[in-house]
Amino acid sequence: MLPLHPRRRDALVLLAASTLPWAAQAQERRDTVHISMSLEPDSLDPTSAPAAANAEVVHYNLLEGLTKIEQNGQTRPLLAQAWNTSADQRVWRFALRPGVRFHDGAALDAQTVRWCFLRAQQADSGNKGKPGLFDNIAAIDTPDAQTLVLHLRHADPHLLFRLGDSYAVILHPQSAARASTAPVGTGPYRLEHWQHGQSIRLRRFAGYWGARPALEQGVFHFNAGQDVQALDTQRIDMFFNFTSRRLDGFRANAQYQVLVGASSGKGLLALNHRLPLFQDVRVRQALTHAIDRERFIAIALQGYGSVIGSHFTPNEAGYIRLAGTYPYDPERARQLLRAAGVQLPVRVPLALPPTPYAQIGGPLIADDLAQVGIQVQLQPLSWPQWLDGPFKGEFAMTLINHVEPLDYGIYAKPDYYFGYDSPPYRDLLTRYQNAPSARQRQLLFADIQRFLAADAANVWMFNASIGTVIRTGLQGVWVDYPTFAHDLSSMYWE
Repeated sequence: MLPLHPRRRDALVLLAASTLPWAAQAQERRDTVHISMSLEPDSLDPTSAPAAANAEVVHYNLLEGLTKIEQNGQTRPLLAQAWNTSADQRVWRFALRPGVRFHDGAALDAQTVRWCFLRAQQADSGNKGKPGLFDNIAAIDTPDAQTLVLHLRHADPHLLFRLGDSYAVILHPQSAARASTAPVGTGPYRLEHWQHGQSIRLRRFAGYWGARPALEQGVFHFNAGQDVQALDTQRIDMFFNFTSRRLDGFRANAQYQVLVGASSGKGLLALNHRLPLFQDVRVRQALTHAIDRERFIAIALQGYGSVIGSHFTPNEAGYIRLAGTYPYDPERARQLLRAAGVQLPVRVPLALPPTPYAQIGGPLIADDLAQVGIQVQLQPLSWPQWLDGPFKGEFAMTLINHVEPLDYGIYAKPDYYFGYDSPPYRDLLTRYQNAPSARQRQLLFADIQRFLAADAANVWMFNASIGTVIRTGLQGVWVDYPTFAHDLSSMYWE
């Protein structure tokens, strides 16, 4: 059912008595949005599970943090209504919003936030914000129920942004253990039903502290994939990160809109540095030279993306373009492999998650690497298999899109899944964190990007544009995605 146009309203009133089921369906359409995602969450707790799909469903809908990241990348107050900081920006004082309650009726207070942050600091927390945010918190004070004071080890110009990301959402201690399947938050929606393998339904929370959202419910579907028929039959209202080759065709169809925006995603061929083959920088450089990344983007992403040369994206402040560090040059790749003493041909497995860019792009990479003597064995995996295998360090190469913004700290963690272990990089990151001025931090931020590029820590492939197909009349859908979240409270039907 398409949104009703003004000229149709009178007809609807006349027909309502005789077509009540149709009228109820029309009302349901105006109260609901159906969203298709390519992957199903493996957990609904983004504070302990890393997959981006987890946050896409719950962030800003069920679960909230102290701040909120807008689609332009700016932050605004959310559970914290105001804050101030010391001159050296190492002490931050937050005033929590009064009267906030969780879906189960428990009150939000400073002790609850403190408990969440201490939980995230635990070595086994699984929180992907631990190195960037929580390890930087030296102490937490709660002078009263509505005041939280963070003492940082070093100043962080991105602190407010990090506090608005999904890994910093606030859970209640009494329900946190069940958050993976039954999250209880402070957001404008609550979990109604999760039909595993098919959909998750969220319903508006009557006791929400903020403005009442326009939509009564949002339904996230996982098996629709890129099924264009789901759009044609009006079963789906929004396809996120749409990758069908029919994307451009929707531009000429008045029933749909195509939104193309920027993202924080870094698509990369991740290398397992624990393997001797990839411990030689010449081999890593050779791989980047061997792959035609422009061709990859043209085919696997239908041109919706740009080549990157380090673990940063053009929409991040301080970004420098390094895509040309190791340009496409198969002959140079062969020279580097010979100089490294690699006995060709060599066989290397490539693990592929079940995403369209990997399914289409994996064979392209295999073809390019074959030209320089590297025979790639493609290993298609389900998402649970990828999380249980490559993400736990059991792989040689894998093609994956890191969508978390400002996550360059992962290269300072030798125990992270690709095992990059560089004392010079860790020293550079420490100098950046302890820089005494904003200007020095800016210069060192550029040095961080150059270091990762020069050391070919991974093969950076692309920063993908986000193509989203929505039904005409649906408003408030994000175009740009500085963080991957679908904010239902901003959506409404015309």
